Amino acid sequence: MGEPNPRHPFRARVAEHQRLMGTFVKIPAPSAIEILAGTGFDFVVIDQEHGVFDRTTTDMALLACKASSISGIVRVPTLTADGILSVLDCGAAGVLAPHIDSVDRARELVAACRYRGGRRGFSAVTRAGGYGASPMWKHVDEADAGVAAIAMIEDPIGVENIDDIAAVEGLDAVFIGRGDLTVAYGAATRDDPTVVLAVERIINAASRAGISVWMMVDRVEQIEPLAAKGASSFIVSSDQGMLRDAARQIMHDAQRLAKGIETSI
Repeated sequence: MGEPNPRHPFRARVAEHQRLMGTFVKIPAPSAIEILAGTGFDFVVIDQEHGVFDRTTTDMALLACKASSISGIVRVPTLTADGILSVLDCGAAGVLAPHIDSVDRARELVAACRYRGGRRGFSAVTRAGGYGASPMWKHVDEADAGVAAIAMIEDPIGVENIDDIAAVEGLDAVFIGRGDLTVAYGAATRDDPTVVLAVERIINAASRAGISVWMMVDRVEQIEPLAAKGASSFIVSSDQGMLRDAARQIMHDAQRLAKGIETSI
């Protein structure tokens, strides 16, 4: 973990299966990203799917990432070329795309993230291109080398197709959406055997394809058992979750102290 190195782009860190740790950002406030960056997280995931980010707030969030030297990943709400192009132009270091359940959708994701061999629309007069300061082919090469394409596997059909999805050329990682899988399978919890077997199947397919596995955890204590199974990057909670937990702890401590004072009187 540490500050991103422009000579060692985020995509390369993912390809090396480095232990990376980040968190979801759901509140569109640049200061939240500045604060999180100061704690040592490797990346943040700006959540357009379940957060309240639009083009303007996403742009400001990615500006905060650049200013704070932390890699900014964007979870897009849908798999569309224009939506992905927008976040890449704003400087996203990676795209997390939901409901990738087929080879065709995985190829669409990769194509939208790449210039060479892909369909990313070219412009160097964006933040990603240094607002025109970067020569055309330098920008193309740096963008293709730097942007990570991450597929969310969160549907039973995606699990069934995982070997072919993981083998798609240019796909950098799979994120296992245990919450969606739990709901889709009608399981009681994500520890249900059906979900556990699906997770193992995804990890094994990713291992055979040589790509990394991302997972979300609620607490850091959950990381090591999942790392032992083959996961390498972890999204820990969210800005909302951390705010809630900290506030709840403050209130718990205040109530405990107040009861202690009352008892001593």
